Amino acid sequence: MKTPRRTAHGGGFTLIELIVALFITAIIFAVGYGSINQALRNHEQLKEHQARLSELQDAVRVMVQDFSELAPRPIRDQLGQNWLACITTQSATAPADTGLNPDSDSSAPDSSAAQPDTDDSDDSDESDTAPDDGGPDLVAFTRAGWANPAGIQRPTLERVSYRFAKGTLRRMHWAVLDSTEGTQPVRRDLLTHVKSVTFRFMNDSRQWVDVWPATGATTLRSRPFAVQVTLELEDWGEIVRIVEVPT
Repeated sequence: MKTPRRTAHGGGFTLIELIVALFITAIIFAVGYGSINQALRNHEQLKEHQARLSELQDAVRVMVQDFSELAPRPIRDQLGQNWLACITTQSATAPADTGLNPDSDSSAPDSSAAQPDTDDSDDSDESDTAPDDGGPDLVAFTRAGWANPAGIQRPTLERVSYRFAKGTLRRMHWAVLDSTEGTQPVRRDLLTHVKSVTFRFMNDSRQWVDVWPATGATTLRSRPFAVQVTLELEDWGEIVRIVEVPT
């Protein structure tokens, strides 16, 4: 009976076979690591896009809430002598003549492009009280429906404004309607990476104008029929939203 002949390597692997196996394993690990790394990068980018979308949605929601609650309540200037219209733009913020009644005729403002202003109706998201900054009020108005869940003794009317500075859309609001020079607003940064913000207003003739009070406005209580907000963002381009003002 013949005995089987044994090979020289005794059934094991040669050095070349081990090197080839290690080389194939390294390729598989490299491909797998690249796929995992790409998936992690895609996940981070998705989170950034979601955060950006949430920021934009919150900003638009706040502006819609503010303008849809626009109230026909003029305010006194910081000296308490003159009246300002219930809604004013940057070129129409000069106080009316001394002693002017809120229901009397107001002078027409100079024509110029309106500029952005920031505002927010959620007290829980607001920053600490800060000095007045961010430039002039590009649009300022009185709004109703100021939530008061804590039951504080204050009106439901609120004076708010929007400002635009260094690529940031800001909302300002005051704790009182007829503020003084010592009254500081509360600031909230609504939206970042903004290139420009434009507000337009629909007058009684159903025409869009850039300033308010519009030409032909009869009283300081006059409100537009609608407000058009145009946001030009660095990443998403131009976004337009029209808000109807209830009569």
